[in-house]
Amino acid sequence: MNLLESIRANARLQGKTIVLPEGTEDRTLKAVEIILTEGLARIILLGDPNEITRKANEFGLKKLSEARIIDPKNNDRIDFFTDMLFEIRKSKGLTREKARELVQDPLYLGTLLIKNGDADGEVAGAINATGDVLRPAFQIVKTLPGVSVVSGAFIMIMKDKKWGDNGIMVFADCAVHPNPTAEELAQIAVVTAKTTKAIAKMEPRVAMLSFSTKGSAKHEMVDKVVMATKLAKEMAPDLLIDGEMQADAAIVEAIGQMKAPGSPVAGKANVLVFPTLEVGNIAYKLVQRLAGAEAVGPVLQGMAAPINDLSRGCSVDDIVNLVAITANQAAGQ
Repeated sequence: MNLLESIRANARLQGKTIVLPEGTEDRTLKAVEIILTEGLARIILLGDPNEITRKANEFGLKKLSEARIIDPKNNDRIDFFTDMLFEIRKSKGLTREKARELVQDPLYLGTLLIKNGDADGEVAGAINATGDVLRPAFQIVKTLPGVSVVSGAFIMIMKDKKWGDNGIMVFADCAVHPNPTAEELAQIAVVTAKTTKAIAKMEPRVAMLSFSTKGSAKHEMVDKVVMATKLAKEMAPDLLIDGEMQADAAIVEAIGQMKAPGSPVAGKANVLVFPTLEVGNIAYKLVQRLAGAEAVGPVLQGMAAPINDLSRGCSVDDIVNLVAITANQAAGQ
């Protein structure tokens, strides 16, 4: 069983409810048919029920009737969610009139359903920009306790099985936060370890990467990673986290033993935490293209509930896989 098959198999065991705000989008509807057929999650679709029914008939989607469909503009809980959003955001100047308008936006309603316990997670972004998906998430669901930063991890599935755990590694942050502080970098390390456990089912061995290994270079950029490593260990003393170290010291055992003798991570890291977004984004794309690795993600992490963002060029399978990943995240939080 490969990793994606394992993720789907575990999702079936969780019985999580995932809300899909883009409920009338063609790829989303076709993905829901697969999700419900395979029993990967319970589904809430947001959108015009008449349009959803018409498209279900047009595409021959038989299982779609098992999804819960909520019309954002015409449902009996608009007043309830208006009051909820107003209470959450009134200190920021939100009026009740504006709250009523926003709860009819599927992206806001989706996060309110999570906040109220109706759903365990959300997947969107097939027709919405990342900023539009994340804005209500930050305002309503917010971040995990002790975490102030959202980051994006990629699960890298290598053809060469000698890397990580049987060819599987997790890279972060490759998608969201351009230049984290030491404190934010520590948070990214800890939540990436949680992602690794929840989705890849691996015991994380986290390398905090730099251009220096254990003091081999002196620079303020190195100092940031040194401090982040210290803070991450304080945040999660039971996790295997070490640094600062260069990439070869992190993943090549002979070099790790030479450059960082005695390290529990050096030479056998399966989680790589990059000091900045540009480094992480460049690294995952190079590994994807030059090594022919499969990059699964980005998996957004750090939110109080899993809310994941699709590429607008996503396929039906991408949506199915991200719903399964979101269900795994929800089970692991």
